[in-house]
Amino acid sequence: MATLNALMDRLWEQYAQANSQAATIHAALQARGETVVNDHVAFRTFDLPKVGIEAVTRVFKAHGYVESGQYTFEQKKLKGRHYEHPDGVSPLIFVSELKTAEFSEQLQDTVKRLVEAVPDAAVEAWDFPASGVLWPMISYATYEALRVESEYAAWTAGFGYGANHFTVSINALDGFDEIRPFNEFIKGLGYGLNASGGEVKGTPAVFLEQSSTLADPVAVAFSDGTHSIPCCYYEFAKRYAQADGKLFRGFVAQSADKIFESTKG
Repeated sequence: MATLNALMDRLWEQYAQANSQAATIHAALQARGETVVNDHVAFRTFDLPKVGIEAVTRVFKAHGYVESGQYTFEQKKLKGRHYEHPDGVSPLIFVSELKTAEFSEQLQDTVKRLVEAVPDAAVEAWDFPASGVLWPMISYATYEALRVESEYAAWTAGFGYGANHFTVSINALDGFDEIRPFNEFIKGLGYGLNASGGEVKGTPAVFLEQSSTLADPVAVAFSDGTHSIPCCYYEFAKRYAQADGKLFRGFVAQSADKIFESTKG
């Protein structure tokens, strides 16, 4: 099995190539003399056992990650978990999965067909979380049918396995202490922010503030032609100390629910 750093590097390279805004923001921060630290990496999947949360996180657990929190998103019909590495340095891993049984038979049949086409060897590989689309590409009409029920389902069907987003740790920056001035910096680079629930999700009272860009559209080659659809976004997180003096390392479901909307387009 390749190293954890090799997997993280591959995930970042794929993500930055598909998401030019992240590469530009990352470079702009480095140009200011900042060392960009990644707070967490997030993934999307379906709740079928072959590709569910357990499958996506298998390789991370093999590298020492442990489950550290569970979350439910009732409105979007999702559940999620986050994982931490005992070194306290490696980024958190957040994986969510669609509760397919709560959707129409049409959506369930589509997802089942996609997952059945995934090769077992691909799921067992060290780079499964970075393996992209592992099924025959869907039609744009199928994408749209999925999107009507669940933008999350459509995104996952269209992009497969890879980082849905990386996250800049504002705590690790020298030039920014608060999330709002940082947001102004991002807007000054010409990028809009996800305003669902406000540009800043969360408060110091819940020990976490988050914001994110809006996903840029990218050209995707569907089975019936190329169309532009929203891809990935870049997230920003400011964490606060709890009563014990330690930074909060979990997530706030109400805030994350709104962050998911960064790919709505």
